[in-house]
Amino acid sequence: MPKEHELTDFQKGEILALKPHFSHAEIGLQLHIPRQTITDFIERSKERQSIENIPRPGRPRKTSTMTDRWLVHNAESDTHVPFQELKNILNIDIGVRTLRRRLREAGIRKWRAVKRPLLTPEHAKKRRNWAKIHLHWTVEDWRRVIWSDESIVKRNSDSGTVWVFRHQTKSEKYAAKNIQGKQKFDNLSALVWGCFIGDKLGPIVFVDGTVKQETYIGILEEHFLPFLDTLHSENPEMPLEFVQDNARPHVAAKTRDWFKVVAAKYNLKIMEWPPNSPDMNLIEQLWAHLKYELYRRFPDTASLNGSAEYIKSTLRQRLHTVWWDIGVDLLNHLVNSMPKRVEALARGHGWYTEY
Repeated sequence: MPKEHELTDFQKGEILALKPHFSHAEIGLQLHIPRQTITDFIERSKERQSIENIPRPGRPRKTSTMTDRWLVHNAESDTHVPFQELKNILNIDIGVRTLRRRLREAGIRKWRAVKRPLLTPEHAKKRRNWAKIHLHWTVEDWRRVIWSDESIVKRNSDSGTVWVFRHQTKSEKYAAKNIQGKQKFDNLSALVWGCFIGDKLGPIVFVDGTVKQETYIGILEEHFLPFLDTLHSENPEMPLEFVQDNARPHVAAKTRDWFKVVAAKYNLKIMEWPPNSPDMNLIEQLWAHLKYELYRRFPDTASLNGSAEYIKSTLRQRLHTVWWDIGVDLLNHLVNSMPKRVEALARGHGWYTEY
């Protein structure tokens, strides 16, 4: 085993302490060390009656076990800190390459931070409660939910990247301290509203300016009601639930009054929605697919030039084409994923999920 991958004395002690209680594979998962390394060390220490490594030729190690532990502690405490700043915090005379090697020995590397809307403990509590209510819903239950939202489409996307220290595990990937919060942008190129239910696409609507409560009610009356009429005529007895986030136009008093009238006529219920939860709203995944297909099928979109009116008109034409090409397979896949999404949210106590 190369020198940079040798176990530290601290790691050896942890392995020996866990050995009577766990399998080699379980120890490896807990300590972020390969199972084979665990097995090799235990067999070697039993054979030699010692945990010491055989002396090797070469330059002495620049850091002590205590320094290595302090390094790992600081990296895990502030996962966003850059390598050079971490080196300054520790005030040790080693290069960044050595710093990186020591962290890799502990199973820690710099990873790109996952972008998610920022959550507070209060948000997490409400998300957890929502998950508990819907934890036992079946796929058929989710097939009667109408998913809706607005989205912005720009000529290009935000490319800013943040790197964080973490182990290569899903739980750490979505830990709150390792998330890069996303903020909403004002420099819109196109604003759209859309909806779908089960394997049926609803309308896609292009909006001029911003969405205020009057604008939103206008969209619902002109575009959503005809879609709702169609659904109701196909199955008048089916109870429907409508999903929208908590944006101000959606929860304004006028909007709530409008929905009260519509709900009574169409057997429609407005689902109580938890804050900052695009990972539970399936239309967010549809928007991601729409944008991906837009740039894949029309690669010059990111470099569109011309007047604002020309760019907006071109985006609308392309988005309209891509939207109505979305197939039932994708829609069914999204709806089928809901039980797992809710389970992941409950398991994470309302915090970030992989979705």
